[in-house]
Amino acid sequence: MRGTIALLIVGTVIVTLGAAAIIVYAFRRRSREKFLMWFGLFSILYGGVLTTRNAVFRLGFGRPIGVGQVVERLISMLTIVPGLLLFEEFYGRGWRSSIRWVTGTYGVLVFVAAGGVLFQMPFDIAQPPGIGLVIMVPLVLIVGRLAGYLPPAVPNSRALFAGLLVFFCAFSIDRLVHRPLNSWHSGIEPYGFLILVLCLGYVTSQRVIADERQLVSLTDEMRAAKRIQEAILPRQIPSLQNIHIAVRYAPMAAVAGDLYAFATAHPDGIGVLVADVKGHGVPAALIASMVKVAVSTRCEDERKPARMITELNNTLCREAHEQFVTAVYLYLDAVNMIGRYSAAGHPPGLLWRRSRQVLELLAEPGLLLGVRPNESYAQSEVSLESGDRLLLYTDGLVEAENAVEESFGEAALSAFIEESQDLETEQFADLLLEEVLTWSRDGRRRGQADDITMMVIDIMGSATR
Repeated sequence: MRGTIALLIVGTVIVTLGAAAIIVYAFRRRSREKFLMWFGLFSILYGGVLTTRNAVFRLGFGRPIGVGQVVERLISMLTIVPGLLLFEEFYGRGWRSSIRWVTGTYGVLVFVAAGGVLFQMPFDIAQPPGIGLVIMVPLVLIVGRLAGYLPPAVPNSRALFAGLLVFFCAFSIDRLVHRPLNSWHSGIEPYGFLILVLCLGYVTSQRVIADERQLVSLTDEMRAAKRIQEAILPRQIPSLQNIHIAVRYAPMAAVAGDLYAFATAHPDGIGVLVADVKGHGVPAALIASMVKVAVSTRCEDERKPARMITELNNTLCREAHEQFVTAVYLYLDAVNMIGRYSAAGHPPGLLWRRSRQVLELLAEPGLLLGVRPNESYAQSEVSLESGDRLLLYTDGLVEAENAVEESFGEAALSAFIEESQDLETEQFADLLLEEVLTWSRDGRRRGQADDITMMVIDIMGSATR
């Protein structure tokens, strides 16, 4: 009787630990922590069958009959499936995916055995799948070892494999020696499983703790990266006598691949750059930093947009292989009222002619930066007059999507520019950003899917020398 009560306690503990693992996985939902899910399912199924087949439990709730008995036997056979998937999480797929083959073979055997249970065959065939594992698992491990397969490195692997060894030995002994075919979860196997659960619990807790430490470290690094990126962005917008500039920068995450920069401002003109690194996060931010440094070192090219874009392309091709950037560089000659610009795969700038109520595209075709070195980039000129408004932006502005995946679009942007032409530079920039973010909001949170950068440039008149 004491042994029966002890087994009931063991089953309850195993189910509780399995449920805890499932709850932790449900709250964390990280793909690399699927071992928590398999561990939880394995423990719940095994512990549940162990508990329901306990004599004390059946004394209180009765022995299952009919459909209940069939369901219980099917669950017993399926218990090993998450166990094999758990083993794969730590051991890997094995030599030539041998663990996958074992799982698939066991699944076929379970299907055959389940057919025997459902059709009430006169002999018990629920046992052969378990017996098959006693042969297949050691065979796979031995073959893998001889073939030179190396399982992935697992912290605390000795504790893990000690638990697996104890359980497998108990599992094998019970099936081959100590108990009849129709007596499940008796003998020493449950105690071996409890030892395995405790070892897995230890390994799992250590892995979760390590993940949390890594997450804290990554969070600190992201904060540092954000501070560094903020430091490379212009601290203030240059002020010119007849040119007003407003910039709005809305990164999707802590760090972004969008970039804006100003070449050295002179009383008679200024050069501006807007760029967008393909990708997101820290890698894109690193490339953006490289572009910013490259711009700051090309002072002799600040009045030559095509030359500036060409040198940026050569720098990326040389220093950052297979990293691609779109960019537009514009030099504003405030005395002669001329804008010179060159672009590399970037959305065209927009020029609103207030005097004529016309919107013009500053479209200059050009290959993405970073594709091939020594690429030639064209340069165009546009005359400017008092009242003109220029808008340079990254594609996150027009590609922002709402809840039904409709883009904000160029038509809406054009309409907004016309309707808001009377707003001052800063007000215009604020309202446009809010309009786009509102568009991509689903009612509960901001649905921004890309970095957004925009630069609004208002021409107030010609500068005096």
